[in-house]
Amino acid sequence: MPRSPRAKVLWFARLEYRFHAWRERRARARGLRPSVTGFPGYGTEEWVRVLGRVLITPPVKRTSTGEFASLRGWRSFAAVPVGYAQVTVTIEGVAHEVVADRGGVIDAKLPASLPPGWQPVTMTVEGSEPTETRVFIVGSDVRFGVVSDIDDTVMVTALPRPLLAAWNSFVVDEHARQPVPGMAVMLERLSREHPGAPVIYLSTGAWNVAPTLTRFMRRHLFPSGAFLLTDWGPTHDRWFRSGRDHKETNLRRLATEFPDVKWLLVGDDGQHDDSIYTRFAIEHPESVAAVAIRRLLPAEAVLAGGRTVVDDHSAADVPWVSESDGAGLLERLEDVGVIARDA
Repeated sequence: MPRSPRAKVLWFARLEYRFHAWRERRARARGLRPSVTGFPGYGTEEWVRVLGRVLITPPVKRTSTGEFASLRGWRSFAAVPVGYAQVTVTIEGVAHEVVADRGGVIDAKLPASLPPGWQPVTMTVEGSEPTETRVFIVGSDVRFGVVSDIDDTVMVTALPRPLLAAWNSFVVDEHARQPVPGMAVMLERLSREHPGAPVIYLSTGAWNVAPTLTRFMRRHLFPSGAFLLTDWGPTHDRWFRSGRDHKETNLRRLATEFPDVKWLLVGDDGQHDDSIYTRFAIEHPESVAAVAIRRLLPAEAVLAGGRTVVDDHSAADVPWVSESDGAGLLERLEDVGVIARDA
């Protein structure tokens, strides 16, 4: 009797884990040990969502200024993930034991009592040096937040274009990546006008590139925010993880975790942001302040295989704006009252 597609994928997922386990054994035999890479998280005054990944990585050289040396994209994917590692997370002197998933990813919601703003969290694995990361605590009085896509929304990556996406992800030097014009100014303006508002960068990109994204955002003056990325590879029931499911699941989670916050949803029309945001706004109108969609330029749209645009947003019943860059979106958001117009 032939196996079902689900059984085949489950077998392939197990094969992937065994391959990484073999790589881990080889790395340990060479004297390398795992460490934790922390990613910016978020939380409330009662809990935090801590994010990170356990990896075995070769040493990375630093420049004379102390910053990590520029890396080609493929090096981000050369590290060995350590599945099911036990990690100690320390928050305000209180230690919590959490277990990473099959791909070494840490995504844990832990109790904590922290004041609003950025707060430090440390993580360690197998007695390694503690790694410090941060979580953004959203105050109980905050009523506005921003959720933004990354690829082709804040950073020109050409993700929908398979060949160019592979080139950008695995080959291009991180310093060669370019921001979408005006997006840093727009997001920084939103942060200034809404003090204490969380910024969440929700993307279908892999966790492997999170350190690169952090440096990119800092270099181009984007406001600091939490990253919600995904892990490439098979799951228990499909060959590759669904980027759409990843975004929809996290949007619904944010709506549940912050019932009093209205989110400005920022994306582009080269993937599925338009339809994802439309559906979310229809299902959770109380959680959406407005939607801002960056229109790809004609040449970008051709290479991306067209636009995925929902023409009718009337059912969403929220302000909806669209322009080709951050400056245009900023003006449209002023028109609908999300941002105060300059005198």
